[in-house]
Amino acid sequence: MEFLAISTDSRFVHKIWQEEELSKMVPGGVPFPMLSDPGGKIGSVYGVYDEAAGVDLRGRFIIDPDFVIRAMEVLTPEVGRNPEELLRQIKAFQHVRATGEVTPSGWQPGKPTLKPRPGLVGKVWTVWKPESSTGPEL
Repeated sequence: MEFLAISTDSRFVHKIWQEEELSKMVPGGVPFPMLSDPGGKIGSVYGVYDEAAGVDLRGRFIIDPDFVIRAMEVLTPEVGRNPEELLRQIKAFQHVRATGEVTPSGWQPGKPTLKPRPGLVGKVWTVWKPESSTGPEL
């Protein structure tokens, strides 16, 4: 698993942000590289570059080892992101890839999964109960 942060900020801004802000919120600062995307070339590829403002929107992408985007979320700066949900989704995608099972809404490691098979069609309710997850999907 590899994490990268990319923004249109310069590496100098990233350094100051890490030293003056992130290191005070996360002991030792964030433990992954922060890359600079001047001009928004990478952000444009992923559809998050706001050319008028000259910045990348806050987006996160889960990309599997075959370079397939498995999940993405784009938020404006006013709404914070949920790192616990990101990690839950990464664990779920890793489980799916390793086992071929599928994970229901809110799945956590160790919780029930579904094994896809033709006989399951129309009978998922007999195998998976919403109370076996962390709650109903909204």
